[in-house]
Amino acid sequence: MTELTPRPPSRSVTSMTEYVLPTHANALGNVFGGQILAWMDICAAICAQRHCGTICVTAGIDDLAFDQPVKIGQVVRVTACVTAAFRSSIEIKVDVQGEDPASGHTWPCVSAFLTFVSLGPNGRPCAVPPLQVETEAERTLQAEASERRAHRLARKRPHQG
Repeated sequence: MTELTPRPPSRSVTSMTEYVLPTHANALGNVFGGQILAWMDICAAICAQRHCGTICVTAGIDDLAFDQPVKIGQVVRVTACVTAAFRSSIEIKVDVQGEDPASGHTWPCVSAFLTFVSLGPNGRPCAVPPLQVETEAERTLQAEASERRAHRLARKRPHQG
């Protein structure tokens, strides 16, 4: 069983770098949005498992909108960090940047919050270690995560008339 001692976000930060190949792109040479989303999901899953010490599954992805494209021959940089831990779920912020490898210039591509559920050996949701926030920025993200969670849960509840 995983020890439920608080863990700082820095313990599970995960970064990935992907080179954009023609198989990743549409007819305009831009990375498919679904490909970016797949890389975001993988990066966030690794981050979740590092924090929880268990297998974690994607429970939801908040709204996302693409800022700028990344083209064939460029690089996609994906970074995931835990923003909040609840009973059996955690929220992870994922930021994606494009990079021109020749110049080093970077630009924002997309950001989103993903929710993961920690699963125990029986395949059922299990408790996650608390998040040990250390900075004011981490405290702000955690407070905002609680608000986002309340909105997510409210959307899931059936409307009562």
